[in-house]
Amino acid sequence: MSASNYSLKINRDLLDPGFESYRLSQDTIPMYKVDLDADVEELKLNEYTLEHVRAFGMYNHLHLDPWYEDSVLFVDGRGRVLSFTVILDAALGKPREVYCVAPDTSEHRDRVCASLSLTSATWATLSDGSGRLDLLRTGKRGDSCHTKWEPLFSQDMGAPFTLLHSVAHVQDNVHTLEVLLLRIQKDPEETKGSGFSVFLEWITVANTAQQGQEAKYEMKKRRLLKGKSVPEYAAVEPRGKGLMVASERPFVFTHVDGSPLEQPDPEPMQAENSESIYFWQQTSENITVHVRMPEGVTKEEVNFTLTPNHISIGVCGGSPLIILEGQLYADVQPETSAWILTSDKSLEVTLQKCVVGPTWPELVMGDQRGEHLVGEEQAALVHQRLAHLTSQDWLQNVNAEKDKLLNYNSAELEDCDVFPEAGFSITHFDESLRPSQVMNLGGSQYLFTVVGNPLEMPCLCLRYDVDAIVLQPHPEQDHNMWEHIATFNALGYVQASKQDKKFLSCPPNFSYAALCECICRTFIYRQPSPLETVLFNRKQGRQIEKVAKQHVASLDSARAILGFRATNERVYVLTCSSIFILKVNNS
Repeated sequence: MSASNYSLKINRDLLDPGFESYRLSQDTIPMYKVDLDADVEELKLNEYTLEHVRAFGMYNHLHLDPWYEDSVLFVDGRGRVLSFTVILDAALGKPREVYCVAPDTSEHRDRVCASLSLTSATWATLSDGSGRLDLLRTGKRGDSCHTKWEPLFSQDMGAPFTLLHSVAHVQDNVHTLEVLLLRIQKDPEETKGSGFSVFLEWITVANTAQQGQEAKYEMKKRRLLKGKSVPEYAAVEPRGKGLMVASERPFVFTHVDGSPLEQPDPEPMQAENSESIYFWQQTSENITVHVRMPEGVTKEEVNFTLTPNHISIGVCGGSPLIILEGQLYADVQPETSAWILTSDKSLEVTLQKCVVGPTWPELVMGDQRGEHLVGEEQAALVHQRLAHLTSQDWLQNVNAEKDKLLNYNSAELEDCDVFPEAGFSITHFDESLRPSQVMNLGGSQYLFTVVGNPLEMPCLCLRYDVDAIVLQPHPEQDHNMWEHIATFNALGYVQASKQDKKFLSCPPNFSYAALCECICRTFIYRQPSPLETVLFNRKQGRQIEKVAKQHVASLDSARAILGFRATNERVYVLTCSSIFILKVNNS
């Protein structure tokens, strides 16, 4: 069974078309600094491919504890896991050690950055960066508890990795932990580009002790996924029944418990046919489709169904037949679309685009049985875009640049130099380890991940036009699996102008967004709030009821920023030698 395709559904009530801008606020944000007694280690990459930089070079070393307010954790250069909780800004303590990673004695493996995942209110998962996985019982965390963490499971996973996500749940009265790992390794099957492939490993660890016995945790299952790009987002469902991955290129499960997984045969709609069953062309406003119909079909026998994002064309009667069915690449307007059965026994369909302008690369997502015919309008646009390549000046320079052109080798291109083969999408894998739903994100840009409710999957924030929208995954809801729950006005446009930006974040209540550059500066963008005084727009003469404010804070440090997190009241910024606390809101 093929995966269902869905398009991004926007809650228009959460958009503000009248939003003007962020007003720079002169209000001072209180800032506090705590010096560390040991530096946080900044990873030096041994490989400089695009995927290594994405996975390890931009790693956020600071971890927010979603179960305990204003509590953050990090691993320092000595291998110590340090917990830092703020209760009163005027009486800040020092980070306290809760666990220490045993030193790695192996010298043949390349290390990656140590990583931490807060699995539940009383459990945590730790990677030492050299390939060992530790599951730790933490007890109640926070500033009031000083219990040392207890390792109950430790295993060498064979190669260095970073932790992406972990959850804990009870299945059949057995305490179970699900952990998702990321590694990048040389792949003999990858003959193009850098030669590396990206692997996700989803493992299940469960308590195998009988009732009354001391807890004993063992690995129950290992599942391996393979892809060509580092996922922007990857998380396990709260009950461990599925997995969600957002990436530029698709991932597939390849092994279960070390055994190769039989790959399913391609769906009929994805198979290459010698003869196209439909032809289509487009303009900036509409799409025209000609579908081959069986001989002798009458108008009454045509079964045509169209919704804003789905089309179905078939023949009803004694032997019902589905000719074309699937998710449209983008939304259309059903009320202004139409179809007609022409004299040559083909069905002509006219679709009106909801968004005027963008060119569709395909009609029905994943369907390769159609042929795209370039119309006059499209041909003229392509000619205009390529005109500079056929100018007389360019032709005169060809001979002069001939040696350079001859020395060009496409195999030397990095992945960032070429356009992705597949579009950015979010895929949901169910218990069968096959994609059940795919949401095409088109040209949307991933911005950041945030945990709103620790009992649900992490949210992901995407750029939508000039705004930034927050999506909450609901794996249990087949028809509303990705819910639009919050919007940051114009943040998509604003962050694109920050050439030195490193991390983006927001608090669990979505009251503001925060951005930091590689060194020194932090930006706060608040949600619009009512004014205490009357203010009028000078040009339009209308009263302004709400204003969104922007704050700029400069850190007293020239060291690189390694970690960045936001809570409802504070922003935490980690450098290799200090941690800064910015008091953004008052409770």
